[in-house]
Amino acid sequence: MTAPTGAETPAQKLSREDTDTSAALTAAETPARKRSRGLYRPHGLTWALLRVHRSALWFWLLYVAVTAATILWTYGPGATAAMDELAASGCRDGGMPNLGCDTLGPDGARWDSGVALGSALLTVAPLLIAAWAGGSLIGRELEDGTARLAWTQSVSPARWLAGKLAVPAVLIIAGTVPLTLLHRVMWAATPELRQDSWNWYDTGIFEPHGTLTTAYALLGLALGVLVGLVARRSLPGLGIALVAMGIVVQQFQSLRPHLWPAVTRTSAVGFEDDGSMTVGRGSYTSTGARIPDLFCDGKAPCVARHDVAGVYRDYHPASHFWPLQLVETGILLALATVATLIAFTLVRRRTGASV
Repeated sequence: MTAPTGAETPAQKLSREDTDTSAALTAAETPARKRSRGLYRPHGLTWALLRVHRSALWFWLLYVAVTAATILWTYGPGATAAMDELAASGCRDGGMPNLGCDTLGPDGARWDSGVALGSALLTVAPLLIAAWAGGSLIGRELEDGTARLAWTQSVSPARWLAGKLAVPAVLIIAGTVPLTLLHRVMWAATPELRQDSWNWYDTGIFEPHGTLTTAYALLGLALGVLVGLVARRSLPGLGIALVAMGIVVQQFQSLRPHLWPAVTRTSAVGFEDDGSMTVGRGSYTSTGARIPDLFCDGKAPCVARHDVAGVYRDYHPASHFWPLQLVETGILLALATVATLIAFTLVRRRTGASV
C-alpha cells in the first residue's frame, strides 16, 4: 500500500530529523568557535588602556626613537667629524696645540650640541611623564566619569589603578633602560672631546648615565597618578604634577652631593681642578677649625692674622659615581612606592572597595 501523495515516509522523516539536529548543533557551535577565535585577540584592561591612550603611546615611541637617533648620531658621525677636526687642528696625537684648542670648532660644536640635546631629552622625560599621568591618564578619566563607568563594569577600582600604573611602568622601563645604555656607550667613546666640555657630575650627564633616568621616570608616573586622583581634573592635574615633579628634581639636585660621604683633602698651597665634584672648600686654622677661604695666597701677614694653616676641599671623585647613583635611586623608588600606596589608599576610601 502506497503512502498518499505529499505524505512523508518514515525514512524521509528520520532523514529530516537528522538534518535538523545537525543544523542546530552547527548553529550552537558557531558562537563557541567565534569566542574561541576571539581569545587570541588582544583584550582586557591592558588592551583598553592602550587603545584609549594610543596617542600617548605613539608619542612615547617617537620620543624614544628621536632620543636614540640623537645619541647614536653623537656617538657615530658627530664624534667622528669632531675627532677629525681635532686632529687636523694639531690638538691631539702629540701635535703642538694652538690657541684654537681652547674652544671647539664647528664640528666639535655640533657634537657638543648633540650631547646636550640627547641628555636633555632624557632629563626632561620624567617631567613629561608626570604631567601626562596627572592630566590625561587619571585626571581626565575622573573628570569625564570614564573611571566610574569602568568601576561599575567588571573592572574593580583596585584593578583599574593597578593597570594605570603597571602598563605605563613597563613601557617606561622598556624605553629608558636602552637609552641609558646608549648614553653610556656614547660617553665612553669620546674622552678627548668631553675633557673640557662635560664633567661626570654635570646634571645632564649624571642623571642619564645611570639608573636615575628610570627612577625619576617611575617617580614621575607615581606622583602624577597621585596628583590626578587628588585633583580629579585634567588641567589642574597636569599643572600640579608638572610643578611638583620639577620641585622634586630640583631638590634632589641640591641634595645629591650630600648623599654619600665626601673625601677631604688639605693643602698648604691650594688645589688644581681634577674633574671631581666639589662639595665644600675653605681654609683651616692651626687648631683644625674651618673658616671661609681667605685667599691669603701665602702672604705672611694675612696667614698670621687669621692663623691660617692651609686650605681644605671636600669632594667626590669619579669613583663615587655609582654610590651616589644608587643611593639617590633607592630614595626615588622608595618615594614612588609611598606615592603608589597612598594612591591605592585614596581609591579604597573613595570607593569603599577592597584594595
